[in-house]
Amino acid sequence: MASTDTKAGAGRTDDLEGLEAGLDALDAVETRRTPLRETLLRKVLPPVVAVVLVLVVWQLLVWAEVTDAYKLPAPSAVWDSLSRMWLQGTLFGVMWTSVSRALLGFVLALAIGTPLGLLVARVKVVRAAIGPILSGLQSLPSVAWVPPAVLWLGLNDRMMFAVILLGAVPSIANGLVAGVDQVPPLFLRAGRTLGATGLRGAWHVVMPAALPGYLAGLKQGWAFSWRSLMAAEIIASSPELGLGLGQLLENGRNNSDMPGIFLAILLILLVGIAVDLLVFSPLERAVLRRRGLLGRG
Repeated sequence: MASTDTKAGAGRTDDLEGLEAGLDALDAVETRRTPLRETLLRKVLPPVVAVVLVLVVWQLLVWAEVTDAYKLPAPSAVWDSLSRMWLQGTLFGVMWTSVSRALLGFVLALAIGTPLGLLVARVKVVRAAIGPILSGLQSLPSVAWVPPAVLWLGLNDRMMFAVILLGAVPSIANGLVAGVDQVPPLFLRAGRTLGATGLRGAWHVVMPAALPGYLAGLKQGWAFSWRSLMAAEIIASSPELGLGLGQLLENGRNNSDMPGIFLAILLILLVGIAVDLLVFSPLERAVLRRRGLLGRG
């Protein structure tokens, strides 16, 4: 009898996977490989032109002396600061200090926010109890958590991770809740018909169908993680914590080093853009391609 139940369970799992593949196939559209020249013209050239224009306008403002030189440094001065850090061998160390903290904090937020979001989305009592609290926490500026986190945990990495979690977990959970709310009821009924209930239904039906909203929540969760960390590093800077990008920015302010301040801002921006281009954009394209939406619009 146990063998029969095992075979039946395996058959239902195969049916669920077949149902998901069939639904994706119905929406599939033919895609073609984009030529390299077209990719360069459409995706590489526009941001390069935008960066060049910003640099040109920046330099023109410096030449026009719209403000004091110590308030608006020339691009060459910022480049000199970058070269100095490169020659000293501190550039990548400073960046990695912040990036490693943000990545670890984001992974922890992912591990907490995903089951929490699924629980809120699927259990009405839990949604009624903590749904509004999650929304309120998401709208609360992460910088507000830095002072109490310092008092509770001290000036250490635990304080940094606490601020990251308080900023990122609500965004990830709410993103998954929004994605689950948009799952067509037909998918849920079809899954129940095939025996997909409980954790099996959540894994094989709810999560795949809610993936676009969940991915949007992950993207926003990373943004909150990065912003929360920068706020914590700026406000709670300490030699014991190591030199990160936030501390680099704060050191520039303390030393009235405007080129250093601009460099720190640009590096913070660069990390955010790099994560979006290298992680979230490929994930979004993969989801759209799987659903046959990549070639539309």
